[in-house]
Amino acid sequence: MMKFADLLPKINNSKSNDQKASIPRTRGIEFKSAREIKLMKNSSRIVATVLREIEDLIKPGMTTQDLDDFAAKRIMEMGAVPSNGLGPGFKGIYGFPASICSSINNEVVHGIPSKKKIIQNGDVVKIDTGAYLENYWGDSCITICVGEASNKALKLSKVAKDALYAGLSKIKEGITLYELAGAIEDVVKKNGFSVVEDYTGHGVGRNLHEQPSVFNFRTNELPNVVLRKGMTLAVEPIVNEGTKFCKTLNDDWTVVTKDGKLSAQWEHTIVVLTDGIEILTDRDF
Repeated sequence: MMKFADLLPKINNSKSNDQKASIPRTRGIEFKSAREIKLMKNSSRIVATVLREIEDLIKPGMTTQDLDDFAAKRIMEMGAVPSNGLGPGFKGIYGFPASICSSINNEVVHGIPSKKKIIQNGDVVKIDTGAYLENYWGDSCITICVGEASNKALKLSKVAKDALYAGLSKIKEGITLYELAGAIEDVVKKNGFSVVEDYTGHGVGRNLHEQPSVFNFRTNELPNVVLRKGMTLAVEPIVNEGTKFCKTLNDDWTVVTKDGKLSAQWEHTIVVLTDGIEILTDRDF
């Protein structure tokens, strides 16, 4: 996920949305070979497996630290431990202290797992994680409505997921990021919710964050990139129940809605094909 505001002055020097460090400079948009895509399938499969297992595991009374401990263990068991000395999942990336981001209710992104954060019946929990295996990343996020969630929570999560798939359904070689963004935005606005504009999706591959930025709303502020076969993207709309505006808490990580209302997020890592996509983090296997 990328911090949108930081992309505007000069894209090649953009920062990740953690605001901790610059994204490693790449050679612009990279087109992956068949060999590279196969490697990304392996890392993405680990991400999909962990998220599917967390979805089955989560229940009221658990802490977000419990989920982080589980994710770290499973990621390591499947061999995805970065060779650069960082921990499993997101741990150590830009200084992030955990393997997963666990954001509850009005927390938008980058919630830090904690023994003090006890999951309650009805909570809206976003779990975002990645896996780095054989020099390539996979990245995905799900929203889990725990137990007996409210109708508004269920609808918000569904709309965010529907918006993701509406965007994905548009992708094929030759379409533009503007078209992708518009498909996502239309679903969200039709249902009376707001798209978070401060954070965007991104390219993904040898680096967790690569070019291009993949925004979820129509804008002329960024170059309107034409998608080509072999591009690998993390598409991740974030949808708020109320205002689109967010703020970062004093821990310098956790982002929350300014009005205290709910937020939901869904994300997949995909590869662009001539006539569509392949979802590399697909959990249906």
